[in-house]
Amino acid sequence: MDVSCRARRNSLSPVRSPFLLLASVYLAVALPSSFAATMTLTPPLILVLMLGLTGAQATVDLRTAAAMAAGLCKTRPTDLVFIVDSSRSVRPSEFEQVKVFLAKVIEGLDVGPNATRVGVVNYASRVKNEVSLKTHRTKAGLIKAVTKVEPLSTGTMTGLAIQFALNVAFSESEGARVKSPDISKVAIIVTDGRPQDNVKDVAQRARDAGIEIFAIGVGRVDMSTLKQMASEPLDDHVDYVESYSVIEKLTKKFQEAFCVSDLCATGDHDCQQVCVSSPGSYKCACKEGFTLMDDGRSCSACSNSATDVVFLIDGSKSVRPENFELVKKWINQIVDKLDVSDTKAHVGLVQYSSLVRQEFPLGRHNNKRDLKEAVKKMAYMERGTMTGQALRYLTDKSFSVGHGARPGVSKVGIVFTDGRSQDYIGDAARKAKEMGFKMYAVGVGNAVEDELKEIASEPTGEHYFYTADFKAMTQIAKKLQINICQEEDPCECDSLVKFQKKVEEALQALTRKIENMSKRIALLENKIV
Repeated sequence: MDVSCRARRNSLSPVRSPFLLLASVYLAVALPSSFAATMTLTPPLILVLMLGLTGAQATVDLRTAAAMAAGLCKTRPTDLVFIVDSSRSVRPSEFEQVKVFLAKVIEGLDVGPNATRVGVVNYASRVKNEVSLKTHRTKAGLIKAVTKVEPLSTGTMTGLAIQFALNVAFSESEGARVKSPDISKVAIIVTDGRPQDNVKDVAQRARDAGIEIFAIGVGRVDMSTLKQMASEPLDDHVDYVESYSVIEKLTKKFQEAFCVSDLCATGDHDCQQVCVSSPGSYKCACKEGFTLMDDGRSCSACSNSATDVVFLIDGSKSVRPENFELVKKWINQIVDKLDVSDTKAHVGLVQYSSLVRQEFPLGRHNNKRDLKEAVKKMAYMERGTMTGQALRYLTDKSFSVGHGARPGVSKVGIVFTDGRSQDYIGDAARKAKEMGFKMYAVGVGNAVEDELKEIASEPTGEHYFYTADFKAMTQIAKKLQINICQEEDPCECDSLVKFQKKVEEALQALTRKIENMSKRIALLENKIV
């Protein structure tokens, strides 16, 4: 569980003297006029702005504060057990203050069988299970039960209480859920004295069992034992207050600790089209007809287009059998990234050495399983390296209707070779590009980079790849992105309309982010005032 609810840090270049100007411009342009007109750029506010703009961790977390203020704070499913010291050193009035603290923390939680379940363990020399995780399914019933807890007023057996929580309070019979990455197990220990038993070993067992432990010490508590009990990092999990009269000030810390803001609702995301919330995080998606790009946030209609892809593979004797197997794996890596189907990507495979051999034409295998099996069955030819002859086969036959190519569909050729061609490649390479084929050239070992560049489409930096080692071809497969968009004429009306729409969408996204930042600054300004 990410209990810190920290904001994602944005990296900005350091700004010193121009900062006042930047802040002033931001207030004048970005904030609502009614808000900006009433705001004075005071040093505290400048500090807050600086922390917000650079993403530094302020005392009040911007994201969490905004989420809580807007009612967008939710609790990740959690089994939470309070372990409360009621030994004789805790006066009855002080114990009442502890109960108020518990009630206020509970008030900020989403209590329910599928959300947060809460239990309370009361201890002194003995341990009493006051509220089990299965007892109360509503917030009101839970708070009422907390108010009825009475102090035990004997010794301080904190280790015994942790053991009880591990064995009993967090057991399935008492309402705890089966261990799962989606459900957090959290214990909050409140104590004011030195334990009369060992806590180090039992606390370690509890942490090993997946229980996250917060330790709150009051008054003359022994700080070393708090650190022995708490989870790492200790700065987040150990708290100290001078007396029970001020324990209430920790309420906000724990409310924020359990807050998982809806980043999609707060606008704290960079998805181009659709934001899908998950606890404390999000993922991007695209509208129908669009495909999510490799950056995980932008969408493109291009990748959904139909395309014919032909691999032209060097099977000369210099490749060697063991490396040829690596080449076949590399082909299938690229196939995995294609949307292979009857209506989308069709793939053909041609192998060449001194001769050219079509392994299978476009359209024969229209699902990835059959296609990858066919690639695996390709037999190694050996002999020479007639790359020019192979390129002529590609232009004259592979992309012809008679060999399965579809009229009006984008054509992509991917040429692999490990050495210098034994024939002239210039005319065939030029013809392929003049016919509108998008050509990728991949070389390994003794391949000649000038030849690769001659084969590759413009810009060559995006269409040719070279590595000295066959084992590094995996990295080339990751980098090789087949862009199958049709080129648009920027002078056409439709293109201009699309461009305008993209600009409008970008401006809308920027406006949403500015509005959210404005709300956060307003929230913090009110706190400062």
